[in-house]
Amino acid sequence: AGYGSALLLLPGPTLRLCGGRPADRRSMNVARVLGVRHLVQAAVTAGIGPSAELLGLGAAVDITHAASMAGLALADRRVRRVTLTDALIETAFAAAGLSSAVPPRIG
Repeated sequence: AGYGSALLLLPGPTLRLCGGRPADRRSMNVARVLGVRHLVQAAVTAGIGPSAELLGLGAAVDITHAASMAGLALADRRVRRVTLTDALIETAFAAAGLSSAVPPRIG
């Protein structure tokens, strides 16, 4: 929810922090849309409760997002730094979701 809020409410500073340079209007609009996606995902997870199935589904959405950012990084070097940074963040979210979805083994 925090990352989604930053993308939605402060897209310029957030993208500058991730990309090292000022963001254009199109990039900020895309960041806002992705911020809404993160907020919806956080609200659904919190509202329904973090079941293993829901956390796994959220992880799948996050890894799909990461893959799309990696593809965009390959296709457009102007946005490479910011998209690779976002891909790493999304991969971390996916890993956290998967590790929370799988119960620990005892013994």
